[in-house]
Amino acid sequence: MSTVHDESIHSSCSHHHGNGKSPHSSCDHHHGNAESADTSCGHRERPLEQVKNIIAVASGKGGVGKSTFAVNLAISLAQTGAKVGLIDADLYGPSIPTMFGLPDTKPEVVGKNLVPLEKYGVKLMSIGFLIDIDTAVIWRGPMASSAIKQFISEVNWNELDYLIFDLPPGTGDIQITITHSVPLTGAIIVTTPQEVAISDVSKALSMFRKVNVPILGLVENMSYYELSDGSRDYIFGNQGGETFAKTHGLAFLGSIPIDRSVREGGDNGTPCLLSYPDSVTSKAFKQAAIEVARRVSMINAGQ
Repeated sequence: MSTVHDESIHSSCSHHHGNGKSPHSSCDHHHGNAESADTSCGHRERPLEQVKNIIAVASGKGGVGKSTFAVNLAISLAQTGAKVGLIDADLYGPSIPTMFGLPDTKPEVVGKNLVPLEKYGVKLMSIGFLIDIDTAVIWRGPMASSAIKQFISEVNWNELDYLIFDLPPGTGDIQITITHSVPLTGAIIVTTPQEVAISDVSKALSMFRKVNVPILGLVENMSYYELSDGSRDYIFGNQGGETFAKTHGLAFLGSIPIDRSVREGGDNGTPCLLSYPDSVTSKAFKQAAIEVARRVSMINAGQ
């Protein structure tokens, strides 16, 4: 992986960053396709072979709370006793380190691979753990794709019930790399109710359908703000996401209200699901996670 200047030495493992296929300095490990067998270091099993379900969380548009949903989904699933991992695939704007309160923490290396960090019962990997917090990632598509493949094949994920990819906005190289490199169980679409978000969601939906990735369902985030008298202010419009889901034959996974605790939890590293577990918003996250797990079970059962 490259930080495009002379600091491009991997701080945690002396990993030389050139192009995406340069040899790993500590083991002469050649970085190629994530699906290929690694014969030089003795790893022959398929990447993520011990992961039961791989889920992509996507939006097609930035600013809709996709990472917030991915974080709270991962924690909620972990609270059920499931083994959960989360990959921050937004290389240009990684937010997982901040949202888990790990902005300056570096992963260890065991053997030839990185060991994911772990907090709140979730195993984590992000480019934000590997570079300085103020360092810009200025990569063309092939470099970004190579980094994602390394997160897949050069991290010791071990056994997981769920591995969640928090995707960047859009439908570009990173999305294509993931859909072609791992067998996705399904994708979750996150949107807000307003039309400007819905129009981009349709593009994300189209991409997943073109590559035959099942859609687990759609979540409407920031659905409303609950006022002190119990009434609701539909700041971004009313039921735009739910209507879109019905129109396109998608399961509707739930509405998540906008709440100050969500912003506070994301900033201070204690997601609202943990800091305010009995809030309306936390209960909505938990219910959405239940629906996700149910949809995954249905897909695995061939329904």
